[in-house]
Amino acid sequence: MKDSQQWSSKISFILAAAGSAIGLGAIWKFPYVAGTSGGGIFFLIFLFFTLLIGLPLLLAEFVIGRSVQKNAIQSFKELAPRSNWHLVGRLGFVTNLILLSFYSVVGGWILIYVISGVTGSLNGLTEFEYGAYFEETIANPFLVILAQLLFMLITIVVVAKGVQAGIEKASKWMMPALFILFIVIIFRSVTLPGSLEGILFILKPSLSSLTSETILFALGQSFFALSVGATVMVTYSSYLSKKENLIQSAFSVVLLNILVTLLAGLAIFPAVFAFGLEPGAGPVLLFNVLPTVFSKMPFGVVFLVGFLVLFLFATLTSSFSMLELIVASISKGDQKKRRKIAWGAGLLIFLLGVPSALSYGVLAEVSIFGRSVFDFADYLVSNILLPIGAFFISLFVSFKIPRNALYEELRKGSNVTVTLFKIWFLLIRYVVPIVIVIVFLHSLGFIK
Repeated sequence: MKDSQQWSSKISFILAAAGSAIGLGAIWKFPYVAGTSGGGIFFLIFLFFTLLIGLPLLLAEFVIGRSVQKNAIQSFKELAPRSNWHLVGRLGFVTNLILLSFYSVVGGWILIYVISGVTGSLNGLTEFEYGAYFEETIANPFLVILAQLLFMLITIVVVAKGVQAGIEKASKWMMPALFILFIVIIFRSVTLPGSLEGILFILKPSLSSLTSETILFALGQSFFALSVGATVMVTYSSYLSKKENLIQSAFSVVLLNILVTLLAGLAIFPAVFAFGLEPGAGPVLLFNVLPTVFSKMPFGVVFLVGFLVLFLFATLTSSFSMLELIVASISKGDQKKRRKIAWGAGLLIFLLGVPSALSYGVLAEVSIFGRSVFDFADYLVSNILLPIGAFFISLFVSFKIPRNALYEELRKGSNVTVTLFKIWFLLIRYVVPIVIVIVFLHSLGFIK
């Protein structure tokens, strides 16, 4: 008898997995990276690499989790007993611990902005004043810690309830709400005078904007866009029935992620261009530039709050998956311990994140290898831990698990052809590891 709960349906799994993948990467990072990397040509290359690299890796994690139906650490132990491969699962555990500690800080910022938007504190400011407001907000120690704690409490309450009663139920209404909010905001954005330039910016590739750096940035974005490398998807797929089609599920998650990425671009760039603002503003695009854009619209505050709530939903669905991996690894299938472990682990993660929350205020002068505590944690996860995790997952699936066992696992619930299996296997064994090494070296500055 397997030691995990199950998703009640395939659509529940897809929504939860897509929610895990659709977070800061799609709605925050993609727009500002695309804005500084050529727009349409960046999106086109990102699309290509997501299908070539992200999809095979996602399917690899699905195979590991569904085949054993245990948490990530136990999955590696069972598939490769009397070996050190379980360290890949343990690496995923540590990665999610660090990731959620600073991810919750950004979640706290979003909560502050949602409340500020509702109370009218964001009304009528200039672009300079929005920038000053953001700097003052993240430098306020009491405010950022309180907001981070509130974000973690929401995450803990949902995960403590379990897979079906907590994560699944939350994802079932958060994900549709996210898409509805996107449609409303996009409609307003593309109907603004002068928005066509922004639409063309994200949809019309321009070869003149193509550089080697654009390709490498798109490669890195596609790699991180699907939550691969941290074994989150190993945990989520362990709750999936053997009757479900893994290939179809993986394609669905990828397509939803690409769709949200495109929607984020269409929600942001038409409005940015309509008001003559700078699309290449960088990481502050969402907190400085967008409030300025919305402030210039009729009923702009309503649309700003709607976008911030959308952003909050995407961030929360990702945080659910990170805490779930940690809870699943510690509880080892004992659901009686879930609630206590969720609260204990969640509050510990909150405490670990406090230095990151104070990085722009009280601890502004503290640096680790020349970076703030927040930036160092981000760099450690994004540039080192995730690529290493994904690299070893690709090697584990393609070299450690017998080919016939992989084929049989993929055949359960699907009619995968031998040709399709061979293409996936060649990608995961040869192409994906090489690409990961390239991304890794680029992120460390060895490849320009």
